[in-house]
Amino acid sequence: MDRRDFLKVGGAGLATTMMGTGILSWTPRAEAATISKTYYINDGTRTMPDGVSVYFKSFGDSPSALSLPASHIICQEGDTLSITVINRLLKTHNFVIGGLKAGDPPLASTGNIASGATGKITYTIPAGKAGSYMFYDNVTSYNRFLGLHGGLAIMPSGSSTTLYAGSPTFKANKQLFWILNDIDPALHNAVRLNTTIPSTFTPRYFTINGLSSRPPGATSHGEPLIDALYDPRSKLSGSVGDRTLLRMLNAGMCSHSVHTHANHMEWLTNNGTVRPSVWKKDSLYLRNNLGKIDAIFPFAPPPDAYPPVTTGHFPMHLHDEMSQTAGGGLYQFGAMTEIEFH
Repeated sequence: MDRRDFLKVGGAGLATTMMGTGILSWTPRAEAATISKTYYINDGTRTMPDGVSVYFKSFGDSPSALSLPASHIICQEGDTLSITVINRLLKTHNFVIGGLKAGDPPLASTGNIASGATGKITYTIPAGKAGSYMFYDNVTSYNRFLGLHGGLAIMPSGSSTTLYAGSPTFKANKQLFWILNDIDPALHNAVRLNTTIPSTFTPRYFTINGLSSRPPGATSHGEPLIDALYDPRSKLSGSVGDRTLLRMLNAGMCSHSVHTHANHMEWLTNNGTVRPSVWKKDSLYLRNNLGKIDAIFPFAPPPDAYPPVTTGHFPMHLHDEMSQTAGGGLYQFGAMTEIEFH
């Protein structure tokens, strides 16, 4: 299938995974609670779309898990986060929760965690901190790129359908993280071998929630643990009226233009700042180095479809062409996922 046909039909005819939705589930509470989570700093390798094995580190849920990105955390204002981080690697690491707005200092940090040691955060979330956050390792400028990152969703107290007080509403339990990253295997290999870190950054692979897409006909197409088109953490799936919140975070060095087919997105925040008016856009600029956007995909009948449709399959891809490749040449093996109307 060539590029024009793929974008025209939006991956029509792709089978649907039965692995579940991967949505962030949330039920508001009248009382604050303590949210406890333990992460293990681990390492390992992943095979890229062109067969190259690349070294990664991550915040895993078990002593041997390589989780790219880390499993998310969802809570509400007033809750206390109790996060324990166990460093199983030889190098010193840490765990910080980024600030709400671009340039803000971290909300909380474990401080440095030596090899074999344990760090902890106990942080009570004040009112006004609802929003989307990235947690990551900032001991070095590059640990985040290696996979040491994840998403934190803080809900407004008492709400399951708003991003912040007075925001446009989304459907309860219809929200996703889209965490983008770009990978320079030379950097990852230098870290693995403990050699000099390259002075330049040349991305060769691009991921959404740790995976790249596999187009129809490719090996592993349709496998939800490999193919980002079918990954239940990433795939945008719903019926007309299933307004879905997208929490978009950028862990990598490359800025991106996030483009959805079928519907324009309702643009709510830019880099943690609530926009003065909600614009409807089909492409949103997501800056590099901890950029973030919150938007609602409305799941309205696609306005440009003729004859009119209420079901179908469409792509989410990035308008910067490099991000659709792997290994410098494999097209449609990059950071994209599927939008399914059912």
